[in-house]
Amino acid sequence: MTIQWFPGHMAKARREVSEKMKYVDIVFELVDARLPLSSRNPMLDQIIQQKPRLVLLNKADLADPQQTRLWQDYFKKQGHSALAITAQESKGIKALIPAAKEALKEKRERDAARGIKPRAIRAMVLGIPNVGKSTLMNRLVGKKIAQTGNKPGVTKGQQWLRLGSELELLDTPGILWPKFEDEEIGKKLALTGAIKDQLVHLDDLAIYGLDFFARYYPGRITERYNISENQEQKLGSELLMDITAKRGYKDDYERGSEVVVFDIRQGKLGRYTLDRYEEVGQEEHE
Repeated sequence: MTIQWFPGHMAKARREVSEKMKYVDIVFELVDARLPLSSRNPMLDQIIQQKPRLVLLNKADLADPQQTRLWQDYFKKQGHSALAITAQESKGIKALIPAAKEALKEKRERDAARGIKPRAIRAMVLGIPNVGKSTLMNRLVGKKIAQTGNKPGVTKGQQWLRLGSELELLDTPGILWPKFEDEEIGKKLALTGAIKDQLVHLDDLAIYGLDFFARYYPGRITERYNISENQEQKLGSELLMDITAKRGYKDDYERGSEVVVFDIRQGKLGRYTLDRYEEVGQEEHE
């Protein structure tokens, strides 16, 4: 499943982000807590460079809490502050401004020594589509100011938002890399809804998701779909056939795939993290 998707507005957004980086003090990089690495944009490191960064692991209520803690430590070891939040329910949002102040502590101390009076922190919110940027900004401001939706790429414009006296935010459209070199990353993103369903095959995603849960969260498929433990140990393709039949869909595997994919997205198989720290995070530190 090779996915190539680089709409014109995303190329434009990359230029705008690069041009406006000089106006901000810190970057809020929003990632999906279920895939903290796969939902990052590789271009961002080139764009942000040495600018202070606060990594926000959003949708933490859907992610495996133990894995989330490990990934927070991972980002901190890289020199970035990291917070786990759930923007939809405003969880963790209050810690954002104190964390930003801490990340900018040295800069603000240098400014104070030079006689520069403190002003509101200017931040830029960056992330790929569908990680929850608009929802986060709506929660920060306390009213609906940015269009939200569960489809990738609903934010098209760019706007400054003032949040009291302490924070000013620059919203930017989502940016996605032009090609998914790693097929598994594409599947992970598609499974969480970061890629439009029209661009993928739901049966591929359902099989990938079932194989993943059978490996890392045994028992959950059995519990959700009322099948035997022996069935859960089958290959994802066979498991999908069993679930489809169990639901009474006969040979309608497309319908069965849709059920499985949306159950996973909505957390009906429990909290999970697709990027496993023990497999990815430790390798990058070696």
